[in-house]
Amino acid sequence: MKLIIAIIQPEKLEAVKQALTEVDVVRLTVMDCQGFGRQKGQTGIYRGHEFSFNLLRKVQLQIAVNEDFVSPTVDAILGAGRSGDQGAIGDGKIFVLPMDDCIRIRTGERGEEAI
Repeated sequence: MKLIIAIIQPEKLEAVKQALTEVDVVRLTVMDCQGFGRQKGQTGIYRGHEFSFNLLRKVQLQIAVNEDFVSPTVDAILGAGRSGDQGAIGDGKIFVLPMDDCIRIRTGERGEEAI
């Protein structure tokens, strides 16, 4: 079992959800978050004064999958979350982490059956 955490651009969320549905991944958690990477924020002008945004809005997806679904899930996120053919700075990151256990609260099922 793996936990896949993906940080993506907010405008890519619907495309990523659609791509995940096409590879039979239908359970995910979506959270709004803020952060910055190489782009180190943005600058803007408001009422004639320049200011900087240090943290940019992002969306974090958390998806628990069995081993067979790791590759299709990562490929779906890569395909739908990338800007254009080459991608762009700020498109996001995908982290794949080992998951020791999963427990379904309703039934008490554990492990792969709970996912």
